Amino acid sequence: MKIRTRFAPSPTGYMHIGNLRTAIFEYLVARKYDGDFILRIEDTDQERKVDGAIDFIYDTLNLCGFLIDEGPMNEKEYGPYIQSERKDIYKKYALELVEKGHAYYCFCTEDELSAMRERANARKKPFLYDGRCSKLSKEKIEENLKNGVPYVIRQKMPKTGVTVVEDVIYGKIKIDNSILDDQILLKSDGYPTYNFANVVDDHLMEITHVIRGKEYLDQTAKYNLLYEAFGWEKPTYIHVAMVLGEDGNKLSKRNGDASFMDLYNTGYLPHAIVNYLVLLGWSPAINQEVFSMEELIQNFDEARVSKSSSSYDVKKLQWFNAHYIKEMDDETYLSWIKKYFTRDITGKSEDWINTLLLIYKRHLSYGAQIDEMTESFFQDVCLSDECKEFMESDPIIKDVVKAFKEEVEKMSVWSIENISEAIMHVKESIGVKGKLLFMPIRIQASGLMHGPELADTLYLIGKDKILERF
Repeated sequence: MKIRTRFAPSPTGYMHIGNLRTAIFEYLVARKYDGDFILRIEDTDQERKVDGAIDFIYDTLNLCGFLIDEGPMNEKEYGPYIQSERKDIYKKYALELVEKGHAYYCFCTEDELSAMRERANARKKPFLYDGRCSKLSKEKIEENLKNGVPYVIRQKMPKTGVTVVEDVIYGKIKIDNSILDDQILLKSDGYPTYNFANVVDDHLMEITHVIRGKEYLDQTAKYNLLYEAFGWEKPTYIHVAMVLGEDGNKLSKRNGDASFMDLYNTGYLPHAIVNYLVLLGWSPAINQEVFSMEELIQNFDEARVSKSSSSYDVKKLQWFNAHYIKEMDDETYLSWIKKYFTRDITGKSEDWINTLLLIYKRHLSYGAQIDEMTESFFQDVCLSDECKEFMESDPIIKDVVKAFKEEVEKMSVWSIENISEAIMHVKESIGVKGKLLFMPIRIQASGLMHGPELADTLYLIGKDKILERF
């Protein structure tokens, strides 16, 4: 049997990174077993649908290097791949469940349902629909349908016993049937609910492995009861623990957490993001952190996904991104970084600009940092309190600054080699080295305590500007 996984996001805007991590796991499982990776759009919640969101999803997956075998833009025999285009399919299967006695028409009004919720709240119990419409006579149902009374179709749940869920990560889970609500399968507007559409689509599209968040684990009992009602084979379930933000809450677009495109537009490289996210909740069997896509496919083992939640750490993401920036060849790096470089470069030669950008290649964590890092080349220096404190920390610092200024004044040719020699002359004449030599010169010239090679930095600032600042 061919392995088939599916990524099924809602078209509600940019993809948040918790959702992307699930897509990564699904993609790796498909590729590991030479299977298919399917994109399906779950737009049953029409009110939250965002125009252009499907393009965002395709763009994100393409940027991450995920080949979509089937989807809305490359349909095959299992389409359509957008749920709103499959309404007739869901209605057919919902009616089949009614005929089999596993579902029923519910004609309750919103006022009736609100009253039930209020009584549940008063008893401090979770709301469960009481199943009253499941007891309607055949004649009453036909009368309501004939008169056009609005209805939904609900799944008829067993009220005793347990339903067993088998999961690759969490093993065998027993869910008490008494806590299962008679969930709605088909809404009054003809759209299916998320749970029902998933089961129907996964079966019809021959999905073999379903990977989703641990928060849906309890809901899987309802899925299994639907599979059993239809007489369909269940897929393999892989539930993954949540990714938590730095505030300890689940990452979510609704909470304003970063989306993939937010990170991408800020200058994070797609493969760095993928490499970081795959290690949130998965531990490889080998002692390695940096993986190519081929290495991820080769080494990924779904059984090594953790049961525990992972914490999103932007500093660790920046470490990965900095690694991939350093790995770029210079031509690729320059083409990439110039998209984020917005300084006024009037009067600057292309060679000067390229040299400036290249000396920061090994210092960047993300693209948009480049403007901040190069500020001292374009604006007057303003020392921070920390810089001022250091410059006043030792009397010898004034001698270093004075001696270097004199070396610059004597310099007939402004070059990196001559600047390096000038620094060495200061070292020998003053008898100072290390931090007390390099940091005073850097701070006085650039206003920064740290940065790229000092001689390169001073060369780009220029002799006149150095003398002015000293």
